[in-house]
Order: sequence, then C-alpha cells, then structure tokens
Amino acid sequence: MSENSRKILYRLVCTIVMIASVVILVELEIKGQLNFKIAIIFIGMGILVLWGLLEWRRHNLLIKRQSNEIKTYKIYIQPLEELTKEIRARQHEFDNHLNAVLNMHITIDNYDELVKRQSEYIKDMYIEDSRQLIALLKISDKILAGFIYSKIVVAPSYINVNIQVRNFEIISTVSEHNVIEIIGTLVDNAYEACTEEMNTVDMILDSDENKIHFEVRNQVKDMNFNKMSMFFKKGYSTKGTKRGLGLHNAKRIANKYGGDITVELINIHDIEYISFKVEI
Repeated sequence: MSENSRKILYRLVCTIVMIASVVILVELEIKGQLNFKIAIIFIGMGILVLWGLLEWRRHNLLIKRQSNEIKTYKIYIQPLEELTKEIRARQHEFDNHLNAVLNMHITIDNYDELVKRQSEYIKDMYIEDSRQLIALLKISDKILAGFIYSKIVVAPSYINVNIQVRNFEIISTVSEHNVIEIIGTLVDNAYEACTEEMNTVDMILDSDENKIHFEVRNQVKDMNFNKMSMFFKKGYSTKGTKRGLGLHNAKRIANKYGGDITVELINIHDIEYISFKVEI
C-alpha cells in the first residue's frame, strides 16, 4: 500500500469512528439509555481519535520536513564538491605561479627590473574570486555554501558576482530548504534585473543571534519607492503576467519563522543599487 493510500485509509477510519460515535450517542439519548458513564466512554474515545489525528499530522509534517532536508542535501552537496575541486585546482595553479615568481631571479639579474617584473606578474595572477570562493568554503553551513556556489556558477556571463562572507559560523533555526528558497528567490530576481550595462550583483552573508543575515544588491536605474512598495504584493511583477509570486512567497516564509525581508535604495560611489536584506 502506498503512502497516500495509507493516509486516506487512516483519515477514513477516523471519520467513520467519529460519525459512528455521534450516531450511537444520539440513538441512546433518544431511547433514554444514555447515562453519564456511557457518555464519558464515548467522549474519551473521541478525544483519543482527535489526539491520534493531531499526532499523525505532527508526525507527517516532521517526516515531510526531514524529506525536504534530505532532498536539499542531495541537490547541493554536489556543488559543494565542485567548489572544493575548483579551490584545489586553483591552489595548484597558485603554487605554479609562486614558483615562477621565486625563480625570476635566474633570468633577471637587475634588481629593479626583477622587482618590477615580479610585481606585474603578481598583479596578473591575483584573482579576487578565488578569495571569495575560499571564504565560501569555510562557512559552517555546507549546504548553503554549495547552493550559493551553484548560483554563482549559473550566473549569466555578463554579470559580475561578488560574495562577501562576514561570519563563517552560519546558524539559523529555520530549515535549510526554506532558507535556500528565500535566498534563491532574491538572487534570481537580482540576476533578472541585470543588463550588460548594469551588471554587478553583490551578496553579503552574515549570521548573528542564531539568525542568518543575507543581502543581495544590484544596480538599478529610475527606481523609486512607489515601485519598491509593490514588490512584495502578491501577483505584482515587472516581468509580465503570471509572475510576481516569488518575493511574496519569500516574505511570507520569512515572516512565518519570525524573520523579515526589507528593500531599500543605496548609493555606492555614485552608483544606485537596490538592496534586499533578509533576516531569518
């Protein structure tokens, strides 16, 4: 018997027992045979049935949550492994570059020229995203690390993605699949808002007092507070019909667990950004 069949059968049995109990009580009352002891017995049976239904629901929700967590783990553990491989590969490349710098004195005997060539080489080999990926690998929530890395990898080629990790101990009482759903919605919206001219997306990950703090911001033009006030309204979208549920659902989930999502306009080096911040 399938899981759905067992659920239907259990509910059907409980419903039949409840209806039968009510019918028997009514018949006994009509016949004048209902007394206090019989009433207590039937009430007790009803309480047991209701308690069983509540326990079944609680157990079912727990199983569903655990199932979602396992699915999330299976999905994003692979990107985490890919992140580890990429860091190792870059470490190998770094070792080769370091050997090249250290051995330049063999072919360059002029001190000033040696310093100049070494400086130029180091500038060319320095890659900022390597530092970002290493920081991502260090965070305690490995599933979240794998997820964020997967979002960085799938970003369109014209988008410049920056990730800043301010705290490696990422702690939240909210289930990972809910956290991922919220962060994924914010990142996807930032990507969709980018153009080849306004192509920067910044992510900031932090944690404090058992809550995750995540901010994503992207460049915008002609944005105003009237438009921003509509972002979380159900059904509202700037991308056409049958859209606009992402931010609404993300905020609903955050609020459900005592968190929140806020949006604001900020100016960085005379460039306007829209910033979404979630605390959960």
